[in-house]
Parts: sequence; structure tokens; C-alpha cells
Amino acid sequence: MKQEKINKEKKIVLTIILIGILCYFSYMVYNLIVKPTNTFIIENGKISSEEPVQGYIIRDETILKGENYKNGFVQIKAEGEKVAKGESIFRYYTNGEEDLSKKIQELDVKIQEAWDSENNIFLGDIKILEQQIENKLDLMYHISDIQKIKEYKKDLNTYLTKKAKIAGELSPSGSYLKKLIEERSTYENQLNSGAEYLKATRSGVVSYRVDGLEETLTPASFAALSKSMLDGLNLKTGQIISSSEECGKIIDNFSCYIACILNGKNLEEKQADVGSKITIRLSNNEQVNAEIVYISKENSEEELVVFKLDKFVEDLINYRKISFDIIWWNVTGWKVPNEAVKYENDDLMYVIRRRAGYSDKIYVKVLKKGEKYSIITNYDSGEELLRKGCTAGRSKKQKKDFIIWWSWDIKNNYYKNITEILN
Repeated sequence: MKQEKINKEKKIVLTIILIGILCYFSYMVYNLIVKPTNTFIIENGKISSEEPVQGYIIRDETILKGENYKNGFVQIKAEGEKVAKGESIFRYYTNGEEDLSKKIQELDVKIQEAWDSENNIFLGDIKILEQQIENKLDLMYHISDIQKIKEYKKDLNTYLTKKAKIAGELSPSGSYLKKLIEERSTYENQLNSGAEYLKATRSGVVSYRVDGLEETLTPASFAALSKSMLDGLNLKTGQIISSSEECGKIIDNFSCYIACILNGKNLEEKQADVGSKITIRLSNNEQVNAEIVYISKENSEEELVVFKLDKFVEDLINYRKISFDIIWWNVTGWKVPNEAVKYENDDLMYVIRRRAGYSDKIYVKVLKKGEKYSIITNYDSGEELLRKGCTAGRSKKQKKDFIIWWSWDIKNNYYKNITEILN
């Protein structure tokens, strides 16, 4: 009987404890969920200052144009291919080239037919060349790279020419095969004698996208740039430059520039000047570091700014005018709403921390302030707080007061840094 009474008392005590625990958790849930407008849970976040703009691409470009530009040309180096100084880039068609090429092709067929009828000239060199020709043809069937196909085609023409010369030397004087090969050589000499090759005058990247602005938008004349001048170009944003049939160019692939018009007051607020480093986000979402290399005042409200880029230069070859985002700054850390940060004086800021139903004043440093949010951190020492006007007792207590405390996130099943900040 006495034992039953003891067990009953234990059950009552346990029930009271469980009710107390449930009440406590209910209170915490109420504070965290039912009253979200009064508190904010700190989490690691990011704030940035970005500005969408349109800009004009300026490159160091060298035009390659010969005397026979009206004839059209055949590419030797492909669009976007890197070349060294002195390499042949393209060749202009000669007068009557189409007719001469057709005659050479017809002669190649006749030479092959005559060849097959003269079995006595199949020597070692001929067989080696034929094997090389077969290998190249086999490779061409299995590739789709246009530049590689052009290279193989050039090799094939070389092998065929060598084969024809060897056969001509071995054929009896005055024979039908000898005459065909001599006729072919004559046409080939006519074709090559009038050819005009354009060679690279510098190292860089080849492009055939020429818009006529290569000598207007140049790094050598930033001072000539102005808003009215750029607007007068009548360029469409994102429009791809058309390929030229008359000339090509070599582009400096190590750097390029973007000129744009920005709000002067915004520049002043961002403390941007020549030499300032910022980040640019291109239309393909790639981010690249950039440097301000030139600023010119346009009017009382606007300024012309030129940025220098050292990466993704080749990705911009197709364009002259683009849209992009300027990322003036980007900071990661503990993110809180601006209204949660209070000012004790001009240089001393704090937040109100709520933990387990109690509120504390915690002094914080604001690393960066955006339009809606700020990134904050703790003070490293009480001495720094003393210098800013905090009392000795409060600065000593600050050492033990950290913004962050650990909490179990039931929903996501992991520990995370969390605290409540009163707005």
C-alpha cells in the first residue's frame, strides 16, 4: 500500500516535469514562429551592390586587307584560332581561279585513268603516297572539325601533286600521261602565281568579324569617346558582328575594354576611381575581375567609364555592344535587416539578442550595409569597445556575449548557428 502511494507520487512529479517541459517548448515555438515580425533568425548570407548597364567593347585590333579584296578569300586559319606573327591567315582568290580549279580537277581524273593503264610506274614512292592518300581519306570520314578537314584536304592536294610529278618523270617523253601532267602543272602555276596571301603582322586571335569600328573604338583613343559619339554608332545590344568577305583581323587576346555611361553620384557613393577593382558579370553569368582605367565627366549627372578585362576576351569577339552587371562589392557573413541594427552613438552599434526568453544588448561591427540588409560580426576585444565609448563593465561582459549560439534544427535535422535578433 505504501509502495503504491510512492509510485503514484512519482508519476505526479514526472507528469509535472513533462508539463513544464512542454510549456517551455511551446513558449519557444511561440517566440520563433507565432511572432516572426518581432524577431529575425540570423543565418549566413550574402549582400551585394549591383548595377545593370550596357557597354561598348573596345579591342586592340589590326585589320588585314590586301589588294585583291574584291575577289573574296579562302580561310587558312579559322575564326578564333590563335596565331603567331608571320603565319598565313587567308588567301585571296585569283582571277579565273574557279575555272582553273575545275580544269585541274578534270585533269586529275584523266591522270588517274591513264595511270591505271600504265602498270610499269608503280614504284615504292608511288605506293607510299597512295597509302598516305588512303589514310587521309579514311580520317576525313570520321571527323567533323572544319579546320582539320581543311588541313587534310591540303595534305591530299600535296600528295596528289607529288604523285603526279613522280609519274610524269617516269613516263616516256611525249606519252599521253606525260602531257596530262604537264598541262596540270601549267594550270597549277597559273593558280599559285596570282595568289595573294595575308600574313599576321602580330600574334593574337584571328577573326573575320569586321564591323569597321576597329580603328574608331581603340584603346589608343579613350579621350575621343563620349556619350554622343557612342550613341551615334547606332549599335544594337547583343547583336553579332557579321563576317566579312573582304578582310580579316588579328585581336589582342590578353585584354579588352568596355566603355559605358554611369551615374556620377553613384560612382561617388561607391568611391570608384581610376585604379578601382570591381567585378563584372557577363550575359553568360561568368564573373570576371575588372579595373577602372579611364573616367571622363560627360555632364552634371553622368560620367563615361572604361573597364579593363583580362579574361573571357575571346568570348566577346562576336560582339561590339553588350549588357552586363557591375558588382561594386559582394560581402558574405551574418546577415540581418538594417532595422535590427541600433545606434548607441555614431560609431557604436548593437543588436538585441533574444535567447531562452531573455534579451541582451550585443555590440556588433557592421562590415557592410546594403539597401535592406547588413553583414555584421562580433568585436574581437573589449579594448576596441572602450575606444568607441562603451563602459568598462559592459566591454568586459561583451567578451562572453556572442551573437551566435548552437540550436538543433528539427526540420532539417542538423545543427546550425542561430539567434533571435529583435527588430
